[in-house]
Amino acid sequence: MNFSFFSRTLLILVTAVGLQLQAAEPPHIVIMIGEDEYQTWETLPEFAVKELKAVPYRVTIIHADAADKNQFPGFVEAMHDADLLFISVRRRTPSVEVIDAVRAHLAAGKPLVGIRTASHCFALRPKDPKPKQGLGHWQEFDPQVLGGNYTGHYGKDPATITRVPGSESHPILRDVAVDGLIGHGGLYKNTPLQAGTTPLLMGTLAGQATEPVAWTHLYGEKKSRVFYTSMGHWDDFKLPAFRRFLLNGIAWALEK
Repeated sequence: MNFSFFSRTLLILVTAVGLQLQAAEPPHIVIMIGEDEYQTWETLPEFAVKELKAVPYRVTIIHADAADKNQFPGFVEAMHDADLLFISVRRRTPSVEVIDAVRAHLAAGKPLVGIRTASHCFALRPKDPKPKQGLGHWQEFDPQVLGGNYTGHYGKDPATITRVPGSESHPILRDVAVDGLIGHGGLYKNTPLQAGTTPLLMGTLAGQATEPVAWTHLYGEKKSRVFYTSMGHWDDFKLPAFRRFLLNGIAWALEK
């Protein structure tokens, strides 16, 4: 027997199997949680267990440190092989290394999904003190990355949600019963969106302006796919339509 030929053939087969196994590994989603208003520290882990891991996706959840809300232990390490970054953070100034990891993820053309307070995740208000040394912020994250224009909200009354005309065939809205969506927690002011966004859903309050509540955007030279919705209140996660909508948004961002 030609053992040299046999060895080469075996090596090729083992390499091929290894590549197939590597290709079959589920996408890795890193969920970054750091907000005190909408209970996503509870709703997102539950959503990950019941919805994301069933797809299957591999999920790493990074919470803000309980003793220092601007620290996100393990985030930089988790981002080394992240396929998608999911943000639910409100007005935090994390370490410069964390901000740099987010920038590197996007610079590589990788996707991002944000809900609710992600529109002001790393932004300071005029009255806020400057970050301490070693901490960073990204004031223009909303217009630059998300394509949004957050300027506050109208209160806490629920909003009526409708499709944007022409968005019916968008994959993020596939199998989503839009009439089963409710904008809980108050309608965000996001008008006007930045150029290049694709609005999907609008929210309306009686006697108030209609505002976009979900859209997509392409960020940077490598056109990272970005999906954002201003929904994300704990009551939204009780709605099957919202859970399907969020799953679809993640799949779209990952091009699945």
